[in-house]
This record gives sequence, C-alpha cells and structure tokens, in this order.
Amino acid sequence: MKLSRFARLVCLSAMLIAGLLLAGCQRQEQAMPWELTDISGHMPDLAFHLTDDQGKAVSAADYRGKVTLLYFGYTHCPDVCPLTLAHLHVVLQRLGPLADDVRILFVSVDPARDTTEVLHQYVTAFDPHAVGLTGSPSDIEALTKRYRAAFTREPNKGGGGYDVSHSSGIYIFDATGKARLLATPSDSQDKLVHDLHLLLSPAGAT
Repeated sequence: MKLSRFARLVCLSAMLIAGLLLAGCQRQEQAMPWELTDISGHMPDLAFHLTDDQGKAVSAADYRGKVTLLYFGYTHCPDVCPLTLAHLHVVLQRLGPLADDVRILFVSVDPARDTTEVLHQYVTAFDPHAVGLTGSPSDIEALTKRYRAAFTREPNKGGGGYDVSHSSGIYIFDATGKARLLATPSDSQDKLVHDLHLLLSPAGAT
C-alpha cells in the first residue's frame, strides 16, 4: 500500500528524531534544562555556501553571532511550511528585542521554482528575521544529507505542478554555529521560546 504524502513526511521526521534520541541515549545529565531535543555533539556545525533571497552568495559564517533556525521547505508547500513559518514568527515576536539575534534560514528543496525573488517575497511575508536560501540541486542535496534531512519530488500533477515531500525538523544552532537543538512543527511555542531564551543567554551560549 502506498503511503500518503503526509504519512511519508511524518515517517521522515519520526526517523530523524528517533535516530537522534538513540544517539543521545547515553547522555544521562544535561547542563541546561532544555525542553526540545538536545542534539549537542550529534550534528555537525552549521556549514554551507548558498545564495540568499537578495541574490548574494552567503555562507554559514555570515550568520555567526546569531542563533539560527535551519528549516528545509519550499514556497509551493501547501501545508507544513507556511504553518511552521507562522509558528516561528509568533515565537520570535514573543522573544521581543532578543529576536534581533535570531535568524530563520529557510532552505528551498525546490530550487527549480524557488528563485531568489520568489523566496524573498515568501519569507519576508512571514517574518523580517527570515532569510530564504537556494543553490544548485547538488548543493541542496549535500546540505540535507549533512543534517540527515530528506526530500523527494512527487509525480507531476495536472497543469505541470508538483509537490515535494520533505522532513520537517527545525535545526537550532547557537551563535557560534554549533548544533544545539532539534524542534518539530508540533513542538509548542512555549518550548521554543523557553529554549531560545536559554540559548540567547550567556549560560546557553557555552
């Protein structure tokens, strides 16, 4: 029996989280009272060379000094992407002035359709702290593999349109680019606000 697109998405996200929880099962003590999944030491540092939604070549180094929320999606996404970005917008609003030290990095898994102009219009409609990123198909594939994310293009629909099934983890990196936390769209705004406050504090940055 074929799985629905939504079921595949849920499976992809569940496998990612299960793998990370298994990898961290020996960590009996946490230095910080995180409410999200602690992935410190189990994911590589933030690293990429892509093009932002202004058409500028950027790398992870351009976001050093900011806490970054890395998310893989696409602008034609009918459900999880807009809901996730709206969710994160409220979270950043609740952070108040601290939101200036946070960036949402929305990496397109559909570079064929997501031009820099399209990405710019899309992400800025959700939050001024969001940045759209794109690159060659090989660049995007390499980045998703780096963070154990997954995506697949679905068969064409009527009119030439198509969907892209993708995992929906939100990877949170500290201001030095270290992977620290993993969230999902189902995690509450309270959890995200709590952990981002900690991560933005002097204690959370260590």
